[in-house]
Amino acid sequence: MRVLLADDDVVSLRRLEIALVKWDYEPVLARDGKEAWAILDSDERPGLALVDWMMPGMDGPELCRALRQSPRHPSTYVILVTARTRPEEMVEGLEAGADDYLKKPYRNDELKARLGVGLRVVTLERRLQERVAELEQALSQVKQLQGFLPICSYCRKVRDDKDYWQQLDTYVMDHLDAQFTHSVCPTCVTTIVRPQIDALKGKGKTPPD
Repeated sequence: MRVLLADDDVVSLRRLEIALVKWDYEPVLARDGKEAWAILDSDERPGLALVDWMMPGMDGPELCRALRQSPRHPSTYVILVTARTRPEEMVEGLEAGADDYLKKPYRNDELKARLGVGLRVVTLERRLQERVAELEQALSQVKQLQGFLPICSYCRKVRDDKDYWQQLDTYVMDHLDAQFTHSVCPTCVTTIVRPQIDALKGKGKTPPD
């Protein structure tokens, strides 16, 4: 998982980078708020962000607000890091859009645990997005079955979107999560099955079960 580290303190940034590499994260560094926003606003944005409150150009809460107002990346998990400890300041940071709050000075094991929570949340959201995409694709296939289907007047095969002819049951099973069970309708029992049974009896043969 790629993690944005945004801090104008070079020493703190290096310390965080070393810790994250040790924990198998891939750190992406930003030395001010505007650089951090450019990274978060890109197509290759990290899923997690560790953002310092006080930064030049754009502070942590401003960065959070810009992130939440953009429809491109609402799922980025942001941990706001600051020495501010007053309750109203914590509320301000969370209302700006931060997902978590880490007070300075912090212990490495606390940082690791909070990153682990963020990783679980981001992973779950990505799985949900993948599931939604799968459901949308399945729905589009169902909608395809609601339109006109080219069907042969003689053999009753159906032409698919790749111009191949398939048996109707095969086509439906390929496009829906459905299986066929075979039976005989009353009309076919009267017009096909019974005459065959009567013909077998007339020849002195026992019809099959």
